Amino acid sequence: MKQHTRLMIVVPCYNEEEVLHETTRQLTAILQRLEGSGQIASGKILYVDDGSKDTTWQLIKGFSKENGKVEGLKLAHNVGHQQALWAGLEWASAHADAAVSIDADLQDDVESIIDMVEYYNKGIDIVYGVRKERKTDTFFKRNTALFFYRLMHSLGGEIVYNHADFRLMSKRTLQALVSYPERNLFLRGMVCTLGFPSAIVYYDRKERFAGESKYPLKKMLSFALDGITSFSVRPLRYIVVLGLLFILISIIAIIYGLVRFAEGQTIPGWTSLMISVWFIGGAVLTSIGIIGEYIGKIYKEVKQRPRYLIEECTEEDNKSYKP
Repeated sequence: MKQHTRLMIVVPCYNEEEVLHETTRQLTAILQRLEGSGQIASGKILYVDDGSKDTTWQLIKGFSKENGKVEGLKLAHNVGHQQALWAGLEWASAHADAAVSIDADLQDDVESIIDMVEYYNKGIDIVYGVRKERKTDTFFKRNTALFFYRLMHSLGGEIVYNHADFRLMSKRTLQALVSYPERNLFLRGMVCTLGFPSAIVYYDRKERFAGESKYPLKKMLSFALDGITSFSVRPLRYIVVLGLLFILISIIAIIYGLVRFAEGQTIPGWTSLMISVWFIGGAVLTSIGIIGEYIGKIYKEVKQRPRYLIEECTEEDNKSYKP
């Protein structure tokens, strides 16, 4: 049993004022239970405020003064969930022996953290929190999620089905993760590529405790696109295959046209010609768009801008820390 373990629970936040009181209460209780049972030596909750526009940061500072287990980082501006989570994990890699990442909305089962720590104490480096089922999701969201996971697997991406960003990571896996230089982050895929011993904890996902989802359909589609283009070049290969298929179709059409011309028959085909032009034109534009996604990611990577900037933190001793 790793009784010396310093555990940090990393919680990215964006406009979460309605739920933070309950989140702090539940996570504090979990840490106290783990300390009381001797499974960890000490525990901290690290809130990462991703440029919230409400009173989220004021609440975090208040919790930090009242509750010795709460720390906070305030990012200079909104950088998105994955970048904010990265900021917290990078901080944890320098200040803790293990870290659990969880969203602030309490949909993930905080009780599962105890099971994760048990696996960690047995020598497991990464413990994935995986949903048993998707009863709380709408029919559309449930099936689009299933399609996304299957698509990722078919494109060669490593990803755990029904796993989001609820997981435990040991210090060495955190350090390995933060050594990755890329700016286009898809953490649930990146963690799977680390290759350290892993396990799965299954849990039932709950309804959001309060507030509104920060991932509407538009953001979900954008996130899915980032995941696909960050972990697979197969779409580019499919473009080549599609291009060869169009060439084959065009050769068949040319042969057909020449045969009809030799027979002295007029080629009726205005409709088929227009359909072909529009179809091929759409395929070309789609292909250019896919290539453009990859070029855009290359553009972001070569600039090497900081993933985030810390405006303020609750711990005086850590205010000189730089990512």
